[in-house]
Amino acid sequence: MMRQWKKNDEKLKKQGKEVKVMLGSARLHVKAHAQKRFVVALKYEGEEDYRYLVASDMSWRAVDIASAYTLRWLVEVFFEDWKLYEGWGRFAPQFDEEGSSRSLTLSLLLDYALLLHPEQSARVKNNLPACTVGSLKQKFRMDGLVDVIRGIVDADDPHQKLDEIIAVAKRLFPLRDSSKHMNDRDLGRLEPTPALVYRAKACMS
Repeated sequence: MMRQWKKNDEKLKKQGKEVKVMLGSARLHVKAHAQKRFVVALKYEGEEDYRYLVASDMSWRAVDIASAYTLRWLVEVFFEDWKLYEGWGRFAPQFDEEGSSRSLTLSLLLDYALLLHPEQSARVKNNLPACTVGSLKQKFRMDGLVDVIRGIVDADDPHQKLDEIIAVAKRLFPLRDSSKHMNDRDLGRLEPTPALVYRAKACMS
């Protein structure tokens, strides 16, 4: 039987947003596993097809299995943070089936773009060893820092120039609350439910 998931005002917190979810479950014999499993079907609001979760521990509640399933988001965040150092920032979250290859594609695109750097292209043109991507990125950062320092030193009022740069830096790089710690996320019990232990054993027998 399919029912509305009445949790948190019939909403599930997903990546910081609240969305409605349809949830249904049953303990069924899964032919591919050759035994009974806890099959959970869920569908987010606006989706046409259900996604299915298969759990081997049938002593959990369906709502807890679905809540634990959302932890996959932590893996996606790991990939996103990994790509932050390539300069892609929030434009590189890894979702769905293409996520495993997307980060590699972005890395290769960045490497190809750095071939156009004047020092890199000069080395390639003269048949010299190319610079590493890491050393080029370090040079970009150093060049930027040197330009900022030079601008402060050459300014008519260095103290005022420094204050302006600090104000701009604070506006461009604000501190943000991390959601990776799953703050204020209700993930349920995440453990077997005593009332369902007997039922799970009965289904497996």
